[in-house]
Amino acid sequence: MPDPYSAILELALESNPSDHAHASTIFLSKSQTDVRDKRKINHINHTSHVSPGPLSKKYSSCSTIFIDNSTVSQPNLKSTIKCVTEAIYYHIKNRDSDKSLDFDEKLHLLSREPIPDGYFQTDPEHKLIYRFVRTLFSAAQLTAECTIVTVVYLERLLTYAEVDICPNNWKCIILGAILLASKVWDDQAVWNMDYCQILKDITVEDTNEMERHLLELLQFNINVPTSVYVKSYFDLRQLADNNSLSLPLEPLNNQRAQKLEAISRLCEDKYKVLGRAAMRRSFSADNLIGIRHSNAVLS
Repeated sequence: MPDPYSAILELALESNPSDHAHASTIFLSKSQTDVRDKRKINHINHTSHVSPGPLSKKYSSCSTIFIDNSTVSQPNLKSTIKCVTEAIYYHIKNRDSDKSLDFDEKLHLLSREPIPDGYFQTDPEHKLIYRFVRTLFSAAQLTAECTIVTVVYLERLLTYAEVDICPNNWKCIILGAILLASKVWDDQAVWNMDYCQILKDITVEDTNEMERHLLELLQFNINVPTSVYVKSYFDLRQLADNNSLSLPLEPLNNQRAQKLEAISRLCEDKYKVLGRAAMRRSFSADNLIGIRHSNAVLS
């Protein structure tokens, strides 16, 4: 006889994956079809002896070791924005429908510049989304962690309000999610009027209304559990790997090597303490996790 609790839990995971650590993110699921197609093409090219072209990825050697300085507690800003914009791209490209709700850019113009014909009917390219997000994060001096919280809010909006990210609303939705994430996450919040300095043609009243509407659609659930944050980070990394996005690798220098050695020794000492304590009583490993906590966001 099926367990009714398991059925309810499975339904909750499917309907609101942004609230649960064990459910795959929506953007990763939406990217799978394209990833499989790319792998088929690569396989055909490989079997047909087509040259893959010059290798752009850096590989470690005996003389040089390349490391990725992006971690779950301190993500690299540029690479994380790349991953996030790739996730948004798949949300738009593989959307279920075109429910834009009240975020239609035709009603809430973010720019007074002439709009090309067919702009709102054409899916934006990845570089266009990246440029928009990068401009907001650079001008407002937001942290890389804020990008991950933004993704969680976007995915939560898709399931809570059943809205789609479309060509005619993606800028408004992203702006609203970033605005909210920056206020909740960053210690020094960016005020709505600051975004009006970045996007010259919007008013404070517009951003206030956008923020209120987004909060209502999210049912005022702006809490991001640590487990969901970590899941989103690693799913973004997986998305980047699946799409061959180049993440920055830096040569390991002496200073960085000494720092890594010191960290590894510290962790080794902690694990020794943990092992001895485990022999005496149950011991929590929470203090070994270096994730940044914010009382307003992470629980």
